[in-house]
Amino acid sequence: MPMNHTMDKLRQMRLSGMVEAIKEQQENPHYQEISFGERLAHLVEKEWLAREERRFARRLKEARLRQKATVEELDFHVSRNLDRAFIMELAGCEWIRRYHNLIITGPTGVGKTYLACALGHRACVMGYRVRYHRVGRLLSELALARGDGSYLEAMKTLTKVQLLILDDWGLTPLTREEALDLLEVIEDRHQRGSTLIISQVPVKAWHQLIGDGTIADAILDRLVHNAYRVEMEGESMRKQKSKVSTTR
Repeated sequence: MPMNHTMDKLRQMRLSGMVEAIKEQQENPHYQEISFGERLAHLVEKEWLAREERRFARRLKEARLRQKATVEELDFHVSRNLDRAFIMELAGCEWIRRYHNLIITGPTGVGKTYLACALGHRACVMGYRVRYHRVGRLLSELALARGDGSYLEAMKTLTKVQLLILDDWGLTPLTREEALDLLEVIEDRHQRGSTLIISQVPVKAWHQLIGDGTIADAILDRLVHNAYRVEMEGESMRKQKSKVSTTR
């Protein structure tokens, strides 16, 4: 059978990685010197890698991370109370595998969201499903979903992701309905997935922000007690960059 026909069939079967590997073998005379088994292994490896890249790209797109960030690009030289060893331990994603949570707190501009997105990116690399939401917008979406009948589907989507990142936690006090929706999200994910909270507000003030004491107790019991914490400090990174640019 002519090779062109074989290549067309591989494309129809969506084996694009294998197609590229065959082209590589045809163009490189080195492959003529190795065994059939080794050449076949090369074809399979290329196809596997191509599929992994597509899966990663799909996970990253679905995550909707607010910032493009990677663990490798984190700056540990700036004084922000970041422990490199601890952050690299978190980057191993064992806490996600064990359904633990992570809370990142600190003043505005110190890089909380960047750190969270870097850890979210690493989770995508390691095969976990991730989703980023700003709390206020998420609660608005859930309120709309309740009205149009898609609430259960929206909750199901939030439950399925293995790492849910909630940014801007505690910017404004919650209404009772918002607190109930938040409890529903946290309850459905308890011991099924990990939640990463980003907040300017210290954890000790969360109870008051949630409002209803009973609901607050329920949320914090499920969210805080098995959570790792990163408490960032320092001056806003935006201010620091502004100072650098004005001195040049």
